[in-house]
Amino acid sequence: MTADRPLVVSLVVADGLVGSFGLGVSAEVFGYDRRHMGLPRFDFALVGEAPGVMRTDTGIPITVEHGLERLARSDIVSITAWELFDRVPSPVLLDAVREAYARGATIVSHCTGAFVLAEAGLLDGKRVTTHWKWAGELAARYPAVEVDPSVLYVDNGRILTGAGTAAGVDTLLHLVRREWGAAAANALAREMVVPPHRDGGQAQFIDAPVAECQDDLLGAVLEWAQNHLADDLSVELLARRALMSPRSFARRFKATTGTTPHAWLLGRRLAAAEALLEESDAPVEEIARLVGFGTAAGFREQFTRRRGVSPRAYRQTFRAGLAAADDDRAA
Repeated sequence: MTADRPLVVSLVVADGLVGSFGLGVSAEVFGYDRRHMGLPRFDFALVGEAPGVMRTDTGIPITVEHGLERLARSDIVSITAWELFDRVPSPVLLDAVREAYARGATIVSHCTGAFVLAEAGLLDGKRVTTHWKWAGELAARYPAVEVDPSVLYVDNGRILTGAGTAAGVDTLLHLVRREWGAAAANALAREMVVPPHRDGGQAQFIDAPVAECQDDLLGAVLEWAQNHLADDLSVELLARRALMSPRSFARRFKATTGTTPHAWLLGRRLAAAEALLEESDAPVEEIARLVGFGTAAGFREQFTRRRGVSPRAYRQTFRAGLAAADDDRAA
């Protein structure tokens, strides 16, 4: 990236698939003259296969003035969320993205824009991310891609993949920090009224579902366990309540729910802890006891490992959101 000319930044869009949030974030970072903050001059524009009026994923009309030929002179190519998975990117678009990368451009995907890069073969053998909701779909469609659903973004040098929605802010601030320094990234973050760096990853925002159980006997045992999380719930104890041997219980549990008793209990305890962190003022030590982790240290370790942030940071994030909502209702 040179400093003697504007850096050409192209945001690839397609009619009906333009991610409104990703479009806004990209325009906020690259669409203004912020040389006073230490950023270079940017030549920012939208690019499409057929320039003209298009609509975003929310139906807002936008005007796209440039065709894919602009990618041949772009320093940064960004792809917003590809909202409709039944619309495969065209060979013309895929070739243009491949050629831009081969020529040396930096490629950034926002949310499900990673599907376009994967279809182009640019993510093979790389660790990447996308919105946690679609991470399994990305991994299933492209087995050569290593998908990490827990992080906000992944930097592979000239390819950066960001997770869903607001993680586009994190991804582009990281790019700014990497290319033009922490001072520029911090100044931009202040201008955007966002933190220059968020702790943890998107794992803290994943609503992990409970494995469903269609087995009436097992279902009754699991309901009982859900109401006794503070107890020492061993496989042996659960097996006795199910009138089975521990080995038979574990085998039937896995066959019915798709997971192990230990993993199920851990998930339920973490979910209960999240609710208490969000809705109560109970200290971490008390929450650890109430949900069955025993010690606060063990609780902190498991929570941080699974959610990417400490219990305290999780509480601060979500309690702040509740306080703001209360203030809005009071107003």
